[in-house]
Order: sequence, then structure tokens, then C-alpha cells
Amino acid sequence: MLFGTFVFSMSKSKIILPIIIISQFCCTSLWFAGNGVMSDLITNYNLEEGASSHITSAVQFGFIIGTLLFALFTIADRFSPSKVFFVSALFGAIFNVSLIIENQTLFSLICLRFFTGFFLAGIYPVGMKIATDYFDKGIGKSLGFLVGALVLGTALPHLLKDFLHDYSWKNILISISILASFGGFMMLVFVPNGPFRKAGTKLDITICFSIFKNKNFRKPAFGYFGHMWELYTFWVFVPILLKTYANLHSDVVFNIPLLSFIIIGIGSLSCVLAGYLAEKFGAQKIAFYALLLSGFCCLISPFIFSIDNQIIFIGFLLLWGMFVIADSPLFSTLVAKNAPSKDKGTALTIVNSIGFAITIISIQIISYLQENFNSNYIFMVLAIGPIIGLFSFSKQKNLN
Repeated sequence: MLFGTFVFSMSKSKIILPIIIISQFCCTSLWFAGNGVMSDLITNYNLEEGASSHITSAVQFGFIIGTLLFALFTIADRFSPSKVFFVSALFGAIFNVSLIIENQTLFSLICLRFFTGFFLAGIYPVGMKIATDYFDKGIGKSLGFLVGALVLGTALPHLLKDFLHDYSWKNILISISILASFGGFMMLVFVPNGPFRKAGTKLDITICFSIFKNKNFRKPAFGYFGHMWELYTFWVFVPILLKTYANLHSDVVFNIPLLSFIIIGIGSLSCVLAGYLAEKFGAQKIAFYALLLSGFCCLISPFIFSIDNQIIFIGFLLLWGMFVIADSPLFSTLVAKNAPSKDKGTALTIVNSIGFAITIISIQIISYLQENFNSNYIFMVLAIGPIIGLFSFSKQKNLN
């Protein structure tokens, strides 16, 4: 009884949002845990160098399939989202730490990373769903913190490569799995169902399709899809952008892992800033300008390589790293606000599923262009997403 009272009192306090943010960061660290020890996996299990792309893609595919099934069966709306988050974190941690088991093959590694990605579907979008259940007002600011936590989790492997190379790669995976389990436990114990939650009462797989008939929902969803075309491809190619510039300018020497962490990680600050700006100027307006600026970065990126000033080049990538993610929590805010209350979890999940499927296409196209044309102009292709997103928004009046 006393423990229940304690949990209830916490749910009424301002500590709820920090707990959600910490839990989200702890659990999304699973996402690129494999990337942080990729060279060790290849060496210890005698894999070919090309195996890294398959192992990385497996997580993305797992997340896509997971979000699709979570959405089709409306898991986050029919069941307590905190419990869904905890179970997903626990299973994700188990599949992640299983990478240390001896005598792995490429197939087994791909399967383990696939299922890690699958259960991330019960973490990232469900975490956003939990936030929307607690914060009817100020949701843009809340999701800004949550997406910022995801950004730091995404950037973390690059930092691990630079600073933790003296530690056993198995200990790194064990630590991340413990961290994820801890995050799931925190969410289960300290974050009960939010006051604005409206539970779905039955299975209705038609929601995934019928929800797009709502124009006010469809517009920010398509803006998000355009944003996703650019986002993950930029993140994947940040080290390549740095390496390309260093090769073009022989006097330049970069600490690529550390710079990659900083360039990607700085996006967490822009997510938080965008959330605060959205409170004052509206989520739709800030999302529009962030998408516009990131699209502009795509278009001018080829010309930045010719500037013989590494400070300007790094400064440009830092700005791009901020603009490319700043609109993400705002699109999620608009999606959540324009979806029926009882279907918010499903709406966020299906939009995430489609968005991450788009990232696979974008990454594969840019990779193909790079291999076959070896031109810096290929990064202008990333502007296609922002252009589509901006066109979608330009036809829409106030969504906030």
C-alpha cells in the first residue's frame, strides 16, 4: 500500500518526464550496440567485412516488422504501455547480450540483431505513447526530450569506439543489456498508466489503414516520411563524409569516431530546443523551417567539400546534424495530436514503421550511387525527402 502510494505520488510530480527520458535512453542504447563492437564481431567470428552492412540492416528490418505487427495488433493501445515497454526492453536486452555466445555465424548474428530491432518497436514508439498519455499540454517539449535521448543513444557507439577500445567487447554488450533492463524496470515501476490514456478495447487491424483517411493526420505523417528519407542516411554517412573530406585535403586529420559522435549527438540539443520553440511558435511552423534548412544542407553539401577550411566543414556538419533531427519530435507531436486518443499508440507505431522502411530504401540508394559514381553530388538526392515533406506542409493550414 505504501509503495503504491509512493508510485502514485511520483506520477503526479515532475519527475515522471525525466524517468521516461532516462528509460528511453537506456533502452534505445540497444539500437546500435552491435555497431559499437562490429569490428570485434567480424574478427572473433571470422566474418567478411561486408557482413557489417547485413548485421546493421537486420536491426532496421526487425524494427520495421516489429512496429508493423505492434500497430496491426494495436498492442500499445490495448495493453498497459509501461508493461509493453518493460517486456520489450527485457527481451531486447536478452537478444543483445546473446551476441557474446561462442561460435556465432553470420546467420545467427543477423537473427539476434533482427529480434533486438523487433523489440525496439516496443520501446521507442511506445515511449512516445507513454509521454503523450502524461502530457496533454507541452507534448512537443516532452517528445523533444525523448527524441533527444534517442539521438544520444544513436551516437553512443561512435563514442564507444573512441574511448572504450581497451575494454572487452563482451563487457560492453553486457553493460548495455543491463542498462536496457534497468531502463525497462524503471518504466514499469515508476510510470503507471498516464491520466490521458484511453485504452483500446478490441483488436482492430483496420486502424492502420483507416487512420490515413484523416487529412490532418496524413499531412504530418507524410512530412515525417520525407524527414526520415534524409535522417538515417545522413547519420550512416557522417563518418564517410568526414573521411571523404580528409581524403580531398591531405593536410586534414580527423578523429572520425569522436567527430561522428559530436555531429550526430548535437541533434539531441536541437530536439530539446525545437520543443521549446514549438511551445511559443507552434510545432508546425518550427518543423517546416527545420525541414527547409536540412533540405538546404542537402543541396549545398557537394560544394562544402571544396572549401579548404576544416572548421567551416565541421561547422556545416554540426548545423546539418542539428537541422536534420529537430523536426522529428514535432512531426510525432502533430501525428499524436491529430490521431484519435484511443489510437495514438497505434498511430505513432505505424508511422514509425513506414518511416523506418523508407530509411532502408534511402540508405541503399545512396550506397549504390556512391559505389558506382563516387561523386559528392549524390548527397543532393537526400533533398528529395525534405522537398516532399515541405510540399505536404505547404498545403496545410494550422495543425497545432
